[in-house]
Amino acid sequence: MLTGRRDGAVPDLPAGLLPGLRRMAEAIGRHSAELGQRVVLDPEAVACERAVAAGLTRNGDISCGGACRLLATADHWVGVNLPRPEDWESTAAWLEIGAPIEDGRWDQVAAHVGGCTGDELVERAVLLGMAVAVVGERAAGDHGPPDPEGATPGVAVREVGPGDAVADARQLEVVDLSSLWAGPLAGSVLRRTGARVVKVESATRPDAARAGPPSLFRSLNAGKGSVTLDFGSTSGRRELRDLVSRSDVVITSARPRALEQLGLDPAASVGDGGPAVWLAVTGYGCGPGSADRVAFGDDAAAAGGLVVWDPDGPCFCADALADPATGLAGAATVLDLLASGRRGVVTASMADVAGALV
Repeated sequence: MLTGRRDGAVPDLPAGLLPGLRRMAEAIGRHSAELGQRVVLDPEAVACERAVAAGLTRNGDISCGGACRLLATADHWVGVNLPRPEDWESTAAWLEIGAPIEDGRWDQVAAHVGGCTGDELVERAVLLGMAVAVVGERAAGDHGPPDPEGATPGVAVREVGPGDAVADARQLEVVDLSSLWAGPLAGSVLRRTGARVVKVESATRPDAARAGPPSLFRSLNAGKGSVTLDFGSTSGRRELRDLVSRSDVVITSARPRALEQLGLDPAASVGDGGPAVWLAVTGYGCGPGSADRVAFGDDAAAAGGLVVWDPDGPCFCADALADPATGLAGAATVLDLLASGRRGVVTASMADVAGALV
């Protein structure tokens, strides 16, 4: 009931969606058992948790949360997500028009989007730090057949070398630098295996999920330790690097440029004997042309083609689905590496996980 038009028939979900989510949950259960404590998840409940907590429902081409729209361009469809005041302040520059667009005037946004191509809109959005995606742009690639024993489709693993297999997750120290939904969900899964997880937040920019449903924030972060640091100070960045160097697992959701500003290098940290596994939750991966792109769950799902269609166009499939799906995918992959004694950097791209689920 989170998919399709508000007053329309309930559409068929993409064929790979539920089997894919269930495989992720099964992999988490299997690998967590190898670490001493099996974690049993209902993946469909996890995927719908925010909507239940906030009382959301389906809205067709408007996201369940209301901040994202699927709009027709001159050549295709785009997902446009404007959840922050600064996004609305940037719309005039993004659309290359003279007059600013008032916050909430989606009719004006849609009218101007219709005169642009999808690629033009994405290119300008990247420059402005806005979350815009062409529907299905990450769905065309060959993600390969699902492999329950191997890496999760849509997640890239760069192995740095062998390590020691973890026999008991209670020995693990996890630093969770991520925010919002996907990264904290992965951290929550690791906590449930018995690992000690510490949530680290910026003193000036705390996790934006604190402004969302309180029950969801508690669910994602219950049982974690909490540390607040001033990332703008030399001492704060030094303490952050010390925490990272002493950890077994690090979880981040910042773009590579932001990590560099904090003096953090995932591959170097893992390769130099720091954490065994670094999980980097990203919108589109860390490759050229992708590393600087901003994404949230709804627009990333649209980029993967994780939408449903009717004669009037695309509709959103559930609520910000790329977020929880990527959290599950990332957690499954991290647990796999730990249980098998491998070191590496795991890059979980929300758009690519969504594309793999289609």
